[in-house]
Amino acid sequence: MINAPTSPSAAARGRFGPYGGQYVPETNMPALEELEAGFRAAMADEAFQAELRRLLKTYVGRPTPLFEAARFAARIGAGPVWLKREDLAHTGAHKINNAVGQGLLAQRMGKRRIIAETGAGQHGVATATVCAMLDQHCVVYMGEEDMQRQAVNVYRMRLLGAEVRPVTAGTRTLKDAISEAFRDWVTTIDSSYYLIGSVVGPHPYPEIVRTFQAVISQEARMQALESIGRLPDRVIACVGGGSNAMGSFAAFLDDASVELIGVEAGGRGPTLGDNAATLETGRPGILHGAHSYVLQDQRGQIANTHSISAGLDYPGVGPEHAFLKDRGRVRYVSVGDAEALDAFFQLTRSEGIMPALEPAHALAWVAAHPHPGITLLTLSGRGDKDIHTVATASGHQEYLA
Repeated sequence: MINAPTSPSAAARGRFGPYGGQYVPETNMPALEELEAGFRAAMADEAFQAELRRLLKTYVGRPTPLFEAARFAARIGAGPVWLKREDLAHTGAHKINNAVGQGLLAQRMGKRRIIAETGAGQHGVATATVCAMLDQHCVVYMGEEDMQRQAVNVYRMRLLGAEVRPVTAGTRTLKDAISEAFRDWVTTIDSSYYLIGSVVGPHPYPEIVRTFQAVISQEARMQALESIGRLPDRVIACVGGGSNAMGSFAAFLDDASVELIGVEAGGRGPTLGDNAATLETGRPGILHGAHSYVLQDQRGQIANTHSISAGLDYPGVGPEHAFLKDRGRVRYVSVGDAEALDAFFQLTRSEGIMPALEPAHALAWVAAHPHPGITLLTLSGRGDKDIHTVATASGHQEYLA
């Protein structure tokens, strides 16, 4: 039975302490109520659960393994570093876990048109993949800037039959893609299902995405006990909107001996507009239908963001992360573009594993803060999608000629 993990931070009607909620127009409320009822019914239905378990095993490729990155650990002077290999899941990232769960939910609710947003492209690819498998129509909104730096993923989505709609407003990144997806959903609620990719948005989305991504830590916790003989000393994951981090932390929240660390995008520096470190430099506000930490100026206007990683380039964060920060259960830190790029090369050349630039931020923090104990890090995606960005940032464009 796949259930939402119980923890001190479990949502009560969409609230994580003061965070979360449903800050949406009245016209959205019937759809959110329908979604919550559909989700509750699905999670109580053994047939739905059985089909989800079957697809996670035979389609996604779960469980993903733990791998001890011994040469990387020796290189940085640390104790054992174990990687949870979400890069080995079908489509190359953790996003497929949630896409399969919500795709099945949409099908169960009779919704044939799926709307999604994407930044790094991995959620868009995962959604397009699931829609192809389930014979559902797929529309993906993506910021124009992200489309340029993730051109390979754009082509993958189109190969899978998805309609990719460029977003030219605002920063032309993930924030604006989410806004456009919400606008579409408001006008097509009867026939469409909005498949959000992270633990953001109005209730019940943070709970839904957390539930489907918690499989990461549920597996990792059991695998650590089996492979290592005990729990890790610390669990580390990168944080953008927060889906892979929430999935990585969920099963460890009640383990007081395990330190939890979320690594955000420090970008070019601490100045507003130069980073996407929402929990480090933001303050509480409303974004995309929920109350959480937000990057905003003194007038409350949502700030521009910057990160070398398209998947972390978002001015908000899931409300449960905001709650966990305030409680002190999770420590949130940030890493800059240059450090993340260096970590990309370190893991690639020491282990033959090419990480996405998102988890490269977590790897960079581990490299800068070696620990004698056991570190478990979620490698949330593979780096194929970032080849052009890495080549450009490192001055190796000629390698792609």
